[in-house]
This record gives sequence, C-alpha cells and structure tokens, in this order.
Amino acid sequence: MIVEHRTYTFRPGTVDGWLKKYEAEGLPIQRRHLGRFIGLFVSEIGPLHTTVLIWGYDSLADREARRAAMYADPEWQSFISGVWSLNAIQTQNVMIMNPASFSPGA
Repeated sequence: MIVEHRTYTFRPGTVDGWLKKYEAEGLPIQRRHLGRFIGLFVSEIGPLHTTVLIWGYDSLADREARRAAMYADPEWQSFISGVWSLNAIQTQNVMIMNPASFSPGA
C-alpha cells in the first residue's frame, strides 16, 4: 500500500466554505473513484488555514488509474472548476508515502 498525503493552504477565511463544498460535492465523487479515504484533517496548531487529505492505494499504478478515471468524470470537472473559482487555495503539496516495513499498511 502507498499513501497519498495532500496538504492545501488556504487564504484566511476560506477554509470553511471549501470544506462545505468538498464534503457535499467533491468527496462523494472522489470516494466513488479513489476508494480508500483515510481522512481529512484541519490544522488547529501550527500553520493555520491548512488541511491534509490522505488516500490509500495499492500501488502507484492503482493511484494513476483511479485518478485518471476521476479526471475524466464530468462531475469532477464541474466540481474542480467551481473550486478554482473560489480562489481559496494558495498552495498545494502532494507526497506519496511508502510504509515502513513494520507499519500496519506494509
């Protein structure tokens, strides 16, 4: 298993609006395509206006195939264009994490 760790930093005052839109529209589409939703976390201490999304995949090939199918979905295209029009996201960082040999996901 690999884990995709996505960090988004938002303009102040925009996280709550994005969270509502994501929960109502984006997450259902992503669950349909991406499968293993591990969680979404919101910063409380440290860099504020930050969220972390974590998804699990069987492999990089599995991730690539699932994300390609999602990008081709008209519902996703509509959702993501609405997200960009919010002008809320300042930065996005994506990491692919491999489990240590003793990790439960290894």
